[in-house]
Amino acid sequence: MENEILIEFLYFDDCPFYQKAEELLESVLRERGIEAQLVKKNIVDRETARAEKFVGSPSIRVNGEDIDPAARATTTYSLMCRVYWVKGGFLGWPTREMIETALLEAAGQER
Repeated sequence: MENEILIEFLYFDDCPFYQKAEELLESVLRERGIEAQLVKKNIVDRETARAEKFVGSPSIRVNGEDIDPAARATTTYSLMCRVYWVKGGFLGWPTREMIETALLEAAGQER
């Protein structure tokens, strides 16, 4: 039986990078044929950011876990843009590899 996958895509409208992350996520789902429940959450204020444990825009959680293991211990929640550390630099969105790894693990598939 296939694993049920819940994806939470958290962002806020003023983030200049959330659309890139959203496109990557949808592309990976489509190309890998992964079926999942995708819930998009627009974080509108600091109170909602704290309630949703929002570590910045864009954030992707798969079955409740951030796709970036380095962010899982973060306890600073705010309405802010997020950066991802990749290959010696920063990006404003997660890489395709980060997204694929998290989704394939959740689906019980090999990379």
